[in-house]
Amino acid sequence: MACPICKKATDPHYRPFCSKRCADVDLGKWFSGDYAVPSTDPEDIEEAIEAISQEPQKPH
Repeated sequence: MACPICKKATDPHYRPFCSKRCADVDLGKWFSGDYAVPSTDPEDIEEAIEAISQEPQKPH
């Protein structure tokens, strides 16, 4: 398996990375917003609340 940051061989201690540096680079990408999880949620919270309130209720 190769390090997803620099493509070197991974180190079992830092798996899936090769070093603490690459692990920190990856963490920094998450913190800065370089990585994102796709969402279908509306940007506006009021729109989200309205959309939820208009969904048909499922019986329990």
